[in-house]
Amino acid sequence: MMNSSQVSYFTLAAYFDIGLLKYLFFIITVCFYMLIVCANVLLIVVICMNRSLHEPMYLFLCSLFVNELYGSTGLFPFLLVQILSDIHTVSVFFCLMQIFCLYTYVNVQFYNLAVMSYDRYLAICFPLQYNTRMTSKKVAILIAITWLFPLLAIVVMISLNASLKLCGNIIYRLYCDNYSVVKLACYDTSANNIYGLIYTFTVLTGLTILNVYSYMRILKVCFSGSKQTRQKAVSTCTPHLVSLLNFSCGCFLEVLQSRFDMSSVPNMLRIFLSLYFLTCQPLFNPVLYGLKLSKIHRLCKSLVFGKM
Repeated sequence: MMNSSQVSYFTLAAYFDIGLLKYLFFIITVCFYMLIVCANVLLIVVICMNRSLHEPMYLFLCSLFVNELYGSTGLFPFLLVQILSDIHTVSVFFCLMQIFCLYTYVNVQFYNLAVMSYDRYLAICFPLQYNTRMTSKKVAILIAITWLFPLLAIVVMISLNASLKLCGNIIYRLYCDNYSVVKLACYDTSANNIYGLIYTFTVLTGLTILNVYSYMRILKVCFSGSKQTRQKAVSTCTPHLVSLLNFSCGCFLEVLQSRFDMSSVPNMLRIFLSLYFLTCQPLFNPVLYGLKLSKIHRLCKSLVFGKM
């Protein structure tokens, strides 16, 4: 058994020797990262530069794209280094920092999608009162909550992890994962488990109820309203709903992989599932919103091609 004082680094055991193919995977990963950065930065610039997009829905979208840049930066540079490296190790400090970055990204994403569904609920169910209910002050408060609550929650989680005495240093993942680190603890991890369960249950339950309630009310309006109301609801809500379902699917696959034995699953499929969870949203959302929301689509074309 390894003494906790000797654990100064973790070994990422999910990597395996692929010979010269690592250069191909490196180029593919760089391309994905550049696509994510370019697409998200483009939409952030479009929203910030055009006053016509300084509305609640687009400001929440801007927050979503900023978060996707943040999460991608916490993953992709690390992956690029590990792909080219022959020794797949990471210091304990950097591992905890990566956990902080990736877990805040995931939590901010959940909060952001919930706030966006609430915004669409107000816009479609209370169109005449929307401007009085969704004021600039309320938008600022919601965005602040979206970022501050997850940051504080993950700081507490990282503090609990940093105090653990570890008796091992092998993580069977491509990147640092909270549950994998907790499993290496020498002694009782009840405090970590209780905090994780309480936070996950309260946050996931609360945000899920908000999302389900918002879309149930929106669907009710769609079925009982006019054709124009249905068209407005479909055009603005479809991207939000598709993004929410995609992210929820990725989280479900991640929970399966973290909590259950996946040794019978082919290694390449496990790698795909790990990366899908953190790469699909930042790549998928800019394309989805850029194509589906006509105002953003038109302004992106004018910015890229120089045509009004």
